[in-house]
This record gives sequence, structure tokens and C-alpha cells, in this order.
Amino acid sequence: MNRRSLLPLTLTLFTVTVAAAQSSTWTIDKSHSQANFQIRHLAVSNVRGSISGVTGTIIWDEKDISKSSVTAILDANTVNTSTEARDTHLKGADFFNVEKFPTIPFKSTSVTGTPGKLKIVGDLTLAGVTKSVVLDVDGPSVPVKGPGGKMVTGFSATGLIKRSDFNFATAYAGSAALGDEVKFTLDLEAAKQP
Repeated sequence: MNRRSLLPLTLTLFTVTVAAAQSSTWTIDKSHSQANFQIRHLAVSNVRGSISGVTGTIIWDEKDISKSSVTAILDANTVNTSTEARDTHLKGADFFNVEKFPTIPFKSTSVTGTPGKLKIVGDLTLAGVTKSVVLDVDGPSVPVKGPGGKMVTGFSATGLIKRSDFNFATAYAGSAALGDEVKFTLDLEAAKQP
């Protein structure tokens, strides 16, 4: 092979390498990821809980953040407020209805901002109703090598939804027993895929 025929091949390999370096795929580690939420009770206190078992994929494009995306699925069966009777009620038909809707999926529709101050808009499905939500995201953290040898990074997203927008827990609509606004934080750890 002469030098002239090597040049196009070298340029092609360089272009493919640069393109590959722009976008990376990260798998959410469900052992180190969860959603935490809080809601007003009787308009006097906050009840807090968590949902674990988060799985999904993050596509991170460091050259063009708008091409990045997040798909996450929360396991509604893991809802935990540290009170067994309340958790059983939350998993029932009045709230999450886990028998019919065992997961809470989220799929981003846009990613904007800069690392450390991202805004992600996406579709959240809660008990069968899908609405657009906005997340303010701190991250990604600087990747480090994890125990398994893969590079890992983290994100922390905060947001607010209204139960009424999702027709969620309609038995408590307009009731002082349960606030309409739910504040939440989603903490994710993800490992880079080859």
C-alpha cells in the first residue's frame, strides 16, 4: 500500500475515532441510584420517601449536549416511607397501583445547558399518565474508575410535579390531608460502556 492510498484510510479512521469520542453510553447502576420525594401532610409537615431499583441508559455527547439523552425506569414496588402500612397503601390502587403499573418510566425529550447546570425536559409516566416534566441537573461529576474497572459518573436531578396533573391519588384531590406538589430528587450513578 502506497502513501497516497494510506491517507484516505488514515483520515477515515481519525474521523470515526473523533466521532466516537464525542458520544458515550452510560448504564445506570441500580444499586447506587434512587429517587427521593417529599409531600405535605395535613399542610403541617413533610412526608419523605424513596423509590429505588432505578435502571436505564444515559447517552452523553460532550461536544453537543443537545444530542444527549436519558432513559430511566423506577421500580414502583420499591416505594419506601419507613412505615409499612403506609407503603402498602401507596402500592395499592389509591396511589401507584403497582399491580397494574409496576414501573415509572422517564424519557428525555431535550437536554440543554452546560455540565454542572443542565436542564432536562422529558416525559414521565406515573400510574399510566404521561406528562412533560423539567429537571434541573447537577452533573455529570468527573468520571472515576469504579471497583469493577469501569469509569463511573454521577448526576443529581431535582424537580417538582403536581399530583393533579397526573390524576394521581384522585381520592385526595383538594384534600388538606395530602399536598398537590411533590418535590423530588433523582440521584444516579452510571458506568461507562465500552
